[in-house]
Amino acid sequence: MPSASADDTKILEKVKHSLEPDYVPSDDESYMSGKQLDYFRMLLLEWKKSIHDASSATLQSLQDGPIREADLNDRASSETDWSIELRTRDRQRKLISKIDSALRRIDEGEYGYCEVTGDPIGLKRLIARPVATMTVEAQQAHERREKISRDD
Repeated sequence: MPSASADDTKILEKVKHSLEPDYVPSDDESYMSGKQLDYFRMLLLEWKKSIHDASSATLQSLQDGPIREADLNDRASSETDWSIELRTRDRQRKLISKIDSALRRIDEGEYGYCEVTGDPIGLKRLIARPVATMTVEAQQAHERREKISRDD
């Protein structure tokens, strides 16, 4: 079973290909132009829809019935698979709240700018991670502070 992060990446790549195939935001345009904001809005909405569709499939599988494996090892394996699937869905539920937050930032004109420094996050980072809220440098500093506080 692929990791949740790999699943998110696959879903995001599929969504990108379903959007306007010839358009990719570029540095030649003004940063966070209307066309770029529309691109990211559609990307986020399609990503959210894909996550909801996958969640519905999981819910349907859970409703189809309990695990009824005769062999204890098979049952344990099935239960482990379900546990992983449910953790993945919980992770994606949290991702949906990040997507909603990014959509709200687009509506408020704050999307694409670091919440810490106010600097542009950068198109490459936003294309790779549309829910990013910080520049790479601010994110690294945040993670260093987090690590230091965990070590204390």
